[in-house]
Amino acid sequence: ILVIYGKTKGRQSSMCLHGGAAFIWPVIQAFEYMDLTPIQIDCPLHGVLDKDGNRVNAPSTFTVGISTESGGMSRAAERLLGQPLSAIEALASEIIFSQMRLAIGELDTEALNSDRDLLIGKVAQYVERGLTKFGLRLIHVHIKDITDESGYLTALGEWASAGKPEITENVSIPIEPEQKNISSSLTPCEQWHVEGSELQFLDLKDKPIERASVELKVLYGREFTGTTDNEGVVKFG
Repeated sequence: ILVIYGKTKGRQSSMCLHGGAAFIWPVIQAFEYMDLTPIQIDCPLHGVLDKDGNRVNAPSTFTVGISTESGGMSRAAERLLGQPLSAIEALASEIIFSQMRLAIGELDTEALNSDRDLLIGKVAQYVERGLTKFGLRLIHVHIKDITDESGYLTALGEWASAGKPEITENVSIPIEPEQKNISSSLTPCEQWHVEGSELQFLDLKDKPIERASVELKVLYGREFTGTTDNEGVVKFG
């Protein structure tokens, strides 16, 4: 981008040209160039609080550059002209870190784990808004991974990939006689152990799992089936 400054048309402090040519008046005008080379920035973001209060890690890579839009070029000429590439990179990195924290803080843990497109869109929206003020633009964003120190995101991902809950004689289930939480693995049992009993299914946030199909196998080939209600309860009779 060619930036002409000094005495220019109108009240503008500078005039920017992306392509083409211009005549520079000696003495009353001067010029400089702004480099359009894309800048790649690594963002090893760690320990950011999400909407649920969990600390997550989101190492990412961003590619930014000088905007070629009319308004963007003017802002870049005003704020970045004459700055070395390292200074522009440091400024962009600071903007990215702060805006990523804001974006992640608006999403709950489940959304961070299950909807990567939503996360990327939210991050891009916030980062672009911050960069635009300085005449920069976001070219590409790549979020390498989403993890947390407690392992909650890993457990949530494994639970989601397993599909709907299913009970068999070889699977551990989230149930306890009174609290109805994970306590033990199922062992072979006879029909009279099951008839008239109720099981409640809860997700990792202790919310009832509604309308889940359940199949329970007992000795001698008998099977009990049912569907959980609004409280996550299925009755075998």
